[in-house]
Amino acid sequence: MRRFAAPAGIAPLNKPVVVSEETLTEPVVVADIAPAAAGPAYVVLAGISFSHFLNDTMQSLIASVYPILKDTYALDFAQIGMITLAFQFTASLLQPVVGHYTDKKAQPYSLSIGMASTFFGLLLLSAAHQYLVILIAAALVGLGSAVFHPESARIARLASGGRHGFAQSVFQLGGSFGTSMGPILAALIVVPFGQGSIAWFSSIAFLAIVILWRIGRWYEPQIKAKKTAVARTHPDAPSSRRVKIALLVLVALLFSKQLYVSSLSSYYIFYLIDRFGVSTQAAQIYLFIFLAANAVGAFFGGPLGDRFGRKIVIWISILGALPFTLALPYAGLYASAALTVVIGLIISSTTSSIIVFAQELVPHRFGMISGVFFGVAFGIGGLGAAVLGKLADHTSIEFVYQVCAYLPAIGLLAVFLPKLPQHAR
Repeated sequence: MRRFAAPAGIAPLNKPVVVSEETLTEPVVVADIAPAAAGPAYVVLAGISFSHFLNDTMQSLIASVYPILKDTYALDFAQIGMITLAFQFTASLLQPVVGHYTDKKAQPYSLSIGMASTFFGLLLLSAAHQYLVILIAAALVGLGSAVFHPESARIARLASGGRHGFAQSVFQLGGSFGTSMGPILAALIVVPFGQGSIAWFSSIAFLAIVILWRIGRWYEPQIKAKKTAVARTHPDAPSSRRVKIALLVLVALLFSKQLYVSSLSSYYIFYLIDRFGVSTQAAQIYLFIFLAANAVGAFFGGPLGDRFGRKIVIWISILGALPFTLALPYAGLYASAALTVVIGLIISSTTSSIIVFAQELVPHRFGMISGVFFGVAFGIGGLGAAVLGKLADHTSIEFVYQVCAYLPAIGLLAVFLPKLPQHAR
């Protein structure tokens, strides 16, 4: 074991971070933090969670301004879906690549550099007057997300003090609240002041750049520029075949969760307007209620996984939402709002457990696994939004929600997840 002091100019964060030398096998890696004796580095967790909040606030603005773009440029639902796809495709395609590269050679300042892509993407989106330029701007924001998520998830785990589910939930909490803020900010700022007001949010990106640069200075001493010993295999660990099956199952479970959430975040506004005749601003408030419930559920999922086991949380959180998703297409306006709160609380609690479960299945590839799963989440959201938009054009928004109501039933696949060793659960 080696202890690293904080870099010059930065006060020590809680207790010194203890870096293990028995984890990864690549030339330059960041090892997992030592067990709970060191305790979580709360300042780092708060900083990376707040950065996640800022990052996802900016990302969620794209979906929140869809009604404005649709009316201004006479777009159909398929074109709206393509904007989401352009944004999500860069994130989905590049996140595993970024994670794989940083497993070999960690880049402490890549987070702030990646955030610069989001900064320029927002400025471009505020000034875009052609559909192609809108697509490029959305892709730039997605590129910033691709760089942000794999390394920030690794930092959250490194600062966890052994409480991996808790750290992942704190990290997810910032992102979930950021996602929920998009509709509110769009209703209060973008709707009254127009597309050009999106440029104001570039100041959020600049703040995130400053915070992430500071976190990068804390992160830099944790990087070991030498080969490390081969990780020891726990005697109760599942076989490589079971690991592969489990990873496929986790991807499928994330598919069911993320596609359903994407159906709400991308088209719930249109659903409320078409079915109940509410205003755009009122619909954005209802979307905020759902996304805020998602944020709360995301926070509690990780600690519950640490306490009771991640497999149990995965079972309950996905299948538990099924009765409520089945009822949603047939509910009235206020009942729909209440149902989305319950759905958000239940279904979002699985995200932290799925990601930490996957990390513990492949403990020597934290960056790549985080990139794959965050990338799959974004990719499924983008591809699903495009497909659902096309389906809505040919049928109706209500029919889309009747179909999506059955997605949580995929949670039955959790029966194929292996039992992890007691220390990982």
